[in-house]
Amino acid sequence: MRLAKYLAHAGVASRRAAERLIEEGRVSVGGAVVRDPARDIAEGSQQHVTVDGSALGGFEERVVYALNKPPGVLSTAQDPYGRPTVVELVSEQRRLYPVGRLDADSCGLILLTNDGELAHRLTHPRFEVPKTYRAHVGGGPVREPELGELRRGVVLEDGPTGPAEVRKSGEHELEITITEGRNRQVRRMCDAIGHPVERLERVRMGSLELGELRAGEHRRLSAPELASLLAAQS
Repeated sequence: MRLAKYLAHAGVASRRAAERLIEEGRVSVGGAVVRDPARDIAEGSQQHVTVDGSALGGFEERVVYALNKPPGVLSTAQDPYGRPTVVELVSEQRRLYPVGRLDADSCGLILLTNDGELAHRLTHPRFEVPKTYRAHVGGGPVREPELGELRRGVVLEDGPTGPAEVRKSGEHELEITITEGRNRQVRRMCDAIGHPVERLERVRMGSLELGELRAGEHRRLSAPELASLLAAQS
């Protein structure tokens, strides 16, 4: 197994963050610093792997929580300015980190886990995990030509988007499904067609729906839910 993947499975960090730890010389195997994230390592050798001088305690049980993120809460594990984060809303002894991000003003479904490999599979663009948002927009009623623009893809400052699945759920409300994950993408897409987002909620990620979770509430995913979520990305 690649060292970066090994660290992610051990709950140290996401795979990308694990690669940075390795490249920064913070990981040792058998007492020697390793800077190659692709270094092969046997699964039974966790007692010989250290991060910042601390030995890994072995593989943790994988946990995944669904959280309804309220507006104003950051989608990070910690914030240097002391602002509230999603991790603080889940009481869990294991170290958790969010799967992807929702901007601070948005609300809705976000996952938290200790499994970096799962986080990678759900957020990397090549897996094309669909994410559905409910957007209440301004700028008057949304017309069919504007819906067509979203469905074909719109040009943003960082390049054209892929086609989105869009349906109207009200005169000023849209349900938008995308498989990309650019910064504030849905807000920028709606801005591009003249309908700025006034409220944005993520209601679905892959096979998982937000359901009846109230703002700030969370629940641990069941084994069948997790299996369904992973099966779609196989």
